[in-house]
Amino acid sequence: MIYRHVFKGLEVRTGDLLATTDGSRFLAGQFWRLVGRLVPGAVDHIVVYVGPGPCCVEAGAKMRVIQFQALDDWDGEAMHGQRGLVDTLYGAAYPLAGQGASPEREQEIRRGVADYCLRQAAARKPYNLDFLDSETEEAFYCSQLAYKAYRPYGI
Repeated sequence: MIYRHVFKGLEVRTGDLLATTDGSRFLAGQFWRLVGRLVPGAVDHIVVYVGPGPCCVEAGAKMRVIQFQALDDWDGEAMHGQRGLVDTLYGAAYPLAGQGASPEREQEIRRGVADYCLRQAAARKPYNLDFLDSETEEAFYCSQLAYKAYRPYGI
């Protein structure tokens, strides 16, 4: 099943990515802000929307891949207990936009991406602190999780 949801006015479907920037005033948040400075740009973190409802998957501050229920208004402080970080929704990315896939193929990819991410969360895969090793599937950093989920589909 392909799900749709709206976060702060941004509509996403299963497999789309939510981009965030750290907004934490907690000490742990400062660590993640420092990690985010290693990569240029305003986006510090990527979350994969899987559905249903506000269900998402991320590799992040809990030092493992987790499944969590986001809030429609993306209140980072209110979600801190689930996620271990406080961030602000920056935007969304649509990896399948412009790919020219048939509706059937797009659904297959979206389901495959969600299944892959949910399997990593169920396996409680650890966080990958080696940002130079994007090929491992033993541990994941946030964008690596999305990369590995889409890679079998040539995206």
